[in-house]
Amino acid sequence: MDPQEIPLRGLHLPETVGWWPLAPGWWLLIILAVIAAGWLIRAWLRQRAHAAARRKALRKLEESRSAYAYHGNPVTLGAEVSELLRRTMLAYAPRAEVAGLTGDEWLAWLDRDLDEPQFRQGAGRSLLDLPYRNPESVAKDVDIDGMLAAVRKRLQTPVGRGA
Repeated sequence: MDPQEIPLRGLHLPETVGWWPLAPGWWLLIILAVIAAGWLIRAWLRQRAHAAARRKALRKLEESRSAYAYHGNPVTLGAEVSELLRRTMLAYAPRAEVAGLTGDEWLAWLDRDLDEPQFRQGAGRSLLDLPYRNPESVAKDVDIDGMLAAVRKRLQTPVGRGA
C-alpha cells in the first residue's frame, strides 16, 4: 500500500489538565498551612498578652520620669517607682514568692535574672529608703537616673530567664 493513500487524520491532543478541582494532596497541604498559621497567631497573641504588663509598666515608668521632671520631688518618684516595680513583678512571679519580700531579700530577688546586680550594689538600692526620706535631705546623694535605668532594665528582663 502506498503511504500517500492511507486515510490518516490529524493528531488530536487531550485537553489541558485544569487546576480546579484540586487534588487531595493540595487540600491536605492547605489544611496544614491553615493549622500552622492559626497556631502561630495564637502563640503570638499569647506572648503579646503575657508582655502586656511589662509594656504598661514601661509606659508608667516613663510617665513617672516625666512627672519627676516637672515636680522634682525624688521621694514621690521613689514611691511611684517602688510600687510600680512591686506590682509588675507580682504579675510575672508567684505571689507567695514575691509578696513577702522586703529589704535586702527584695533587692536580691530583683537582681536574680539580671546580668549584673543593679539593686543590691547599684543605683537601684536607693529604692529601699527613698520613699521614706525627707525630700530636702535627698538633694545630691541619690542617683535618680541610675535608679530609673535599673528599674527599666529589671522591667525589660523577663522574670525567670536565668532560672
